[in-house]
Amino acid sequence: MKIFKNSYIILLGLLAGTSVSCSDDYFDVNSSVTAPTTTSLEPQFRIKGAIENTTGTAQYRGAREVLGITQYGSQNVADYYSETWSKELTTGSYFLWQNSYVYALPNTADLIVLGDKHNSPNYKAVGKILRAYIYGMTTDQYGDIVTDQTYDGESSMNLTPEFVTQKEAYQTIFQLLDEAIEELGQPSEIELNQEGGDVLYQGNKDQWIKFAKAIKARYLNHLSKKSSGDLVYNADAIIALCEQSFTSNQDNALVQFPGGEAENANQPFSANGYGSSRIDYFSHFFVELLKNPLNAAVAYQDPRLPIIVPEAVNGGYHGVVIGRGLDGLPSEDFSLGNGGFYTSATSPTYMITYSEVKFIEAEARFRKGDLPGAYAALKAGVQADLEKLEIPAAEITAYMDQLDTEVGNANISMSDIMIQKYIANMLNPETWVDMRRMDYSSDIYPGLQRPENVNLNLFPGSDDWIQAMMYEYNEEDRNYVNMPDNSPNIRLTTPLWWNTPE
Repeated sequence: MKIFKNSYIILLGLLAGTSVSCSDDYFDVNSSVTAPTTTSLEPQFRIKGAIENTTGTAQYRGAREVLGITQYGSQNVADYYSETWSKELTTGSYFLWQNSYVYALPNTADLIVLGDKHNSPNYKAVGKILRAYIYGMTTDQYGDIVTDQTYDGESSMNLTPEFVTQKEAYQTIFQLLDEAIEELGQPSEIELNQEGGDVLYQGNKDQWIKFAKAIKARYLNHLSKKSSGDLVYNADAIIALCEQSFTSNQDNALVQFPGGEAENANQPFSANGYGSSRIDYFSHFFVELLKNPLNAAVAYQDPRLPIIVPEAVNGGYHGVVIGRGLDGLPSEDFSLGNGGFYTSATSPTYMITYSEVKFIEAEARFRKGDLPGAYAALKAGVQADLEKLEIPAAEITAYMDQLDTEVGNANISMSDIMIQKYIANMLNPETWVDMRRMDYSSDIYPGLQRPENVNLNLFPGSDDWIQAMMYEYNEEDRNYVNMPDNSPNIRLTTPLWWNTPE
């Protein structure tokens, strides 16, 4: 996969007033192996860059720095800052903000402008869907963000843009998705995949519409603690969107990495990828959860374990405790964090899948008291994920039978839904949203504990967990007048709007 870090885009971003936070090396594009192959100002040559920057820069970075919270992978050293919520994390050295506003969002803005210029509303729609997706990831990690006054392909210089509240950001997300769904139904002069740039859905507008509805269901589901005002949790609306969106794994939104010598041709979390250093080993929590995900009295190992964690060591699978590192033990005692289904050179990055859609539906049905419906959706989601990982049919049947035995209609719980969603959404930043919505409950996620060596100055109590990320220091230097309080004791510990009960 080639990441388009377009010198044209970045230059316009500087001149037009994007709210970028960026170090000098991010503007060194002339010698970059990721420089664009074309400078054509037509949308069919820009869609690939828009898609791949959404996943290869923004989503990757959004997942990387929260591994110490989502606990999929672990470092080989103790007291690593992102695992113990300290040091660099408290100084704003965290780059989802940068990757969103420098690379990903400008590509989507230009796609919208060029789609409009060339009478091709389908391209505008794709730009809006990706823009909504990036806004969603960004606001879910920071809270208040910049929307209206960031680079839009046409705006004048504004190096001190105003922030909007997270509620306003969500309203923008829903508006963009609704507009995109309408525009995908309109004729375009330029076909969506005319130059093969639609690496997500190869020009299939129906699948783009399903994708937009799946994303809308995801963000409406985030409102599970909202019960008053104009944005509230609405189980029926969520279920309706789920039913109108993905119907099988064929609809999964993913970007495939080809593998190869170039670093950015590889899945970022693979051995040769640019993010491999963040997942040295699989975590103890994740490995142990896979050993008995149904919480059965007699442990029943998940058939996905050897597919996701390909290395059994010392007769079994062993993960590293977050924040502890190897603790003086030989590295051979632990299962390496790369080479599995999600961490091989050619592993894809999943944006949202059919299985996640079914888990969203299961949660919505569970919240409205429809336990049979919730269990049916849960089963569909589990089966879809097993099939996605190409588990043999006999093993799928056995696991689904065990699910019936251990859970079933009568015993389904929120924990059953969230455990399966956690497994299926590996390395997706959406998991952090779920963990916060579930209040980091060990009743929901059995065995979940805070990292060892956690920063007790900011998180003194055993129930204190990180709630948001610091804005980057470059943004604070440039735009401190408009940005919210960025003190570590405020930013890292204050729940976001959607996580504040009403």
